[in-house]
Amino acid sequence: MTADDRQRRDPLRDPLRLDPKSVRRTFERAAATYDSAAVLQREIGQRMADRLALVKLQPAAILDAGCGTGDALAELRTRFPAAFIVGLDLAHAMLVAARRRATAGLTSERSLLARLFGSRAHASDEPALVCADACRLPLAGGSFDLIWSNLTLQWINEPATAFAEFHRALRVGGLLTFTTFGPDTLGELRTAFAGVDRATHVNRFIDMHDLGDMLVNTGFAEPVMDMEKLTLTYADATSLMRDLKAIGAHNATMGRPRGLTGRARWRRMLDALEAFRREGRLPATFEVVYGHAWKPEPRVAADGRAIVRFAPRAAR
Repeated sequence: MTADDRQRRDPLRDPLRLDPKSVRRTFERAAATYDSAAVLQREIGQRMADRLALVKLQPAAILDAGCGTGDALAELRTRFPAAFIVGLDLAHAMLVAARRRATAGLTSERSLLARLFGSRAHASDEPALVCADACRLPLAGGSFDLIWSNLTLQWINEPATAFAEFHRALRVGGLLTFTTFGPDTLGELRTAFAGVDRATHVNRFIDMHDLGDMLVNTGFAEPVMDMEKLTLTYADATSLMRDLKAIGAHNATMGRPRGLTGRARWRRMLDALEAFRREGRLPATFEVVYGHAWKPEPRVAADGRAIVRFAPRAAR
């Protein structure tokens, strides 16, 4: 039996499969440095918010799945001040940072309101924060009108499982909006490492068409998928690696090298990466995938019977 045969029979042997413990551990460690390096994440979040502004929606309850240090929580609270907002993340340290940010923001807002309107004025409550896996939401079904997830799905082995949970947690008519990275992400780094050895050095990313199919298969309607490529440039490879480490973007695959990369191989990788240098800068390209879909009216009742709806005929 070949290695490929064993992998097909047991997906857990797939060297490109993510190690959940490693994912959690790296984001726990990155909480203190994340905000200083998350330039791309904030830019994508803003573009995501701009797209959401085109949708007519006034959600009463919002879930930010993979909220990190809480950047989007502040944006959502500003955009939907009357909504109850829940932030969920796998890493507890990220939630501690999100709580600190939310508390600081509300303290400042309450101080301003008190000066303007007196002591009876108050800001809305802090978001509720939950430490949990997006594939196993500890939340009741039909709880949210909007689920927002910015750059979280690429850290999940089975996005379809997360989509199914999002579908369960949404109310009928609710919207899921998300971003993730596509297969061309960090192509320069992947190519440079490929010339050095056969080990896995860069995570695997899923094509947007496959994600669209997953949305339909998990019960969502009217999925819209879009993609763009954004490029950051760096003076040297050390700066690129430092930024990736600061945001927790480590190689978390099961097949990742367990020891240090030898000096000779590291030097060859750096030489290969230099081939991509343009105008004195090293590029790091990210394929950004945007998606949204709605939870439709159910077609089948809980007991399996088909639901048929009749609309009154329009008067002539």
